[in-house]
Amino acid sequence: MKKSMILGIALSLVGFAMAWQSVAADVESLRGGMGVEMQSPTPDLKPYFKDQPIIPRDYLQQPPLIPHQIEMYTINIKHNKCLSCHSWVNYKAKKATKISQTHFESRDGAILANVSARRYFCTQCHVPQANAQPLVENTFKPVDALKIQ
Repeated sequence: MKKSMILGIALSLVGFAMAWQSVAADVESLRGGMGVEMQSPTPDLKPYFKDQPIIPRDYLQQPPLIPHQIEMYTINIKHNKCLSCHSWVNYKAKKATKISQTHFESRDGAILANVSARRYFCTQCHVPQANAQPLVENTFKPVDALKIQ
């Protein structure tokens, strides 16, 4: 019984490997037909914009973009560097945008005294902007309601 079971597993693995090889051969990445070994060296990281005014939003309910560098910011379960400027206690003194009241609501709509755990890790939604060209063509146009008149 043990030999037949081991033989069955071995044959299954061989069959799976052969099937995977044929599927993988038909997949083409955004790099085109160029294999990983033929790629150019990793490009340099694009620099983030220096501190700048608030970046306009492109669509309704878009999380605000971060208009400054955050490279050395600590955001973990014990500390959130963003709150040192953007909390309701500190935002006026730091001349920063205060975090939205929506960040103090649970998923059930209950109002909390502290930032909700689901909103605590800021970079899940908010991102800094880098001076980089788009990876793919983009023809997106912002909604008319957000255009500055």
